[in-house]
Amino acid sequence: MSGNSTGRAFIGSFTSAGGRGVTAVAVDRETGALTVLGSTDTVPDPSYLVSGLGPGGTVLYAVSETSEGAAAAFDVSQDVPLLLGTPQSVRGDGPTHLTLAAGRVVTANYGSGSVTVLPVRADGSLGAAESVLRHEGSGPDASRQAAPHAHEVLADPSGQWLLSVDLGTDSVRVCAVAPATGELRLHGETKLSPGTGPRHMAFHPAGRFAYVLGELEPTLTVCSWDAATGVLEPVAVTSVLPDSAIVDDEVRTYPAEVVVSHDGRFLWVANRGHDSISVLTLDVTGEKAALAATVGCGGDWPRDLSLDPSGQWLYAANERSGNVVWFAVDAETGMPRPAGSLDLPAPSCVAFA
Repeated sequence: MSGNSTGRAFIGSFTSAGGRGVTAVAVDRETGALTVLGSTDTVPDPSYLVSGLGPGGTVLYAVSETSEGAAAAFDVSQDVPLLLGTPQSVRGDGPTHLTLAAGRVVTANYGSGSVTVLPVRADGSLGAAESVLRHEGSGPDASRQAAPHAHEVLADPSGQWLLSVDLGTDSVRVCAVAPATGELRLHGETKLSPGTGPRHMAFHPAGRFAYVLGELEPTLTVCSWDAATGVLEPVAVTSVLPDSAIVDDEVRTYPAEVVVSHDGRFLWVANRGHDSISVLTLDVTGEKAALAATVGCGGDWPRDLSLDPSGQWLYAANERSGNVVWFAVDAETGMPRPAGSLDLPAPSCVAFA
């Protein structure tokens, strides 16, 4: 592998389950194959990663999904990721996700049901938390929804808004970051069907629709999105599993991740328990989603799905079987075909440079 045919990606994993921490891999753009370059376990349980800020875009950011709750920066200009600066407290418990917005890193803290904004210094390292927005509320599932559980935070396509998905309160909050201070201001809250336990969401490339994935119920809520007003409105709910799928206490499915194709024609969902990838088709506008098929994820407990920058390869991080499987995506049907696998303990996400 050499020249323009090689890209880079990073795999997060749970060190508490034997994972290597943050692993850098080379990506063969022609075959989708991953080759390990190096790894570091200097930060415990770096379960979610995002890249893009810092000098030359060579800095990777990770949550540390622990009760102490931290975020860390890594210099990834070499094969082995190098901790940059000091991991910073998110002043919250169990951060599960992070995103880049307004030149800052923002984390969703599942345990404490909060969202934290951290500044990025000139060298790409993180500064102390600037603000914390705590969610309020609960849901009908007493074992999972007794309190707020912010599971994901992401910027909308316009870059004006941050949306935080809360499993505990069955809602999505729309916020804005003050550019000067980093203060996070709540703009509005969209309630979803009680008990669905929203986990993650993704936007249609055109920016007019968003798709919220339930973890406690295998459903996808299609929402309209108005960037001018910052208003998210539920439009329809679609199952991400076929009726024939048995859902009971022994084989209950917990959907984990939702990904939209670059051309807006397809949507994929990772299903833990059912251990599958659901393929949904989207209409021309993105308003209507329909389940087309499910295919095996190539392992056990697919915690994350990632699409490579070309849109040709889909990657499933199978946490319990300890492997990352790549699939060739059929451009006409959206169907993923298994093309290879990399053994790696307790993988939790794949992020592309």
